Formats: sequence, C-alpha cells, structure tokens
Amino acid sequence: MTTFNHFNFNVLDLDRSLAFYKQALNLTPAREKTAEDGSFKLVFLQDEAASPFQLELTWMAGRKEPYNLGEGEFHLAFRAEDFDALYAKHKAMGCVCFENTSMGVYFIEDPDGYWIEIVPVRK
Repeated sequence: MTTFNHFNFNVLDLDRSLAFYKQALNLTPAREKTAEDGSFKLVFLQDEAASPFQLELTWMAGRKEPYNLGEGEFHLAFRAEDFDALYAKHKAMGCVCFENTSMGVYFIEDPDGYWIEIVPVRK
C-alpha cells in the first residue's frame, strides 16, 4: 500500500512564500531541513487539521531566475469549509487568478506563479 506524503513547490524567496501560505491558507511549518553547506532549505507546511499530506517548499541558494512552470497545467487543491469567507479574503489579497463559477471553484496564485485551487466542501 502507498499513501500520499507531500507535494513540492520550488520557491525563490522562502520568507515571502511562508508569509503568503500563512496568510492565504493558514499553513504552518511542520518541519525543516537545511543542507549542511547551506545550498538548499526545505520547509514542510501542514494544514490546520495537521493532515498527513504536506506542501514542501524548496529554496535553492543562489537561484535568481524564476522557475519554468511549463504550461502551468498542474495545481494543488484545498477544500474549504469557509469557502465564501476565504474567497473574500483572497480577493482582498489580490491573489485570485481564475474563477470557474460554473464549477463553483476558484484559483489563487502564489508568489512564484503556482496555482492553488479552492474547492468548497460539498455535502
């Protein structure tokens, strides 16, 4: 048997990304690893429920150019119990990048251009 563990986003400015994920989705660091030579740092973020699936942010020392995200045909998704309040918060933050009203979802964009889908809890 296998289970999901984590998903990785490479980031240019770790502090900016940590602040974004805290403000936008209330994700907090669960654990970190820094290379002995300082060449990289990994920070694993957890959600409020401390679910086993985590988002790994990877910062590489000396990296200046943005990461090539290809055609951007991938994304991470979060289910939100407080969908309407979260939508209002994201609109105020200016990070909503796409809305699909017919499906009842929207996407936010992080500082490095990654898209995150926000899905309401459906009963």
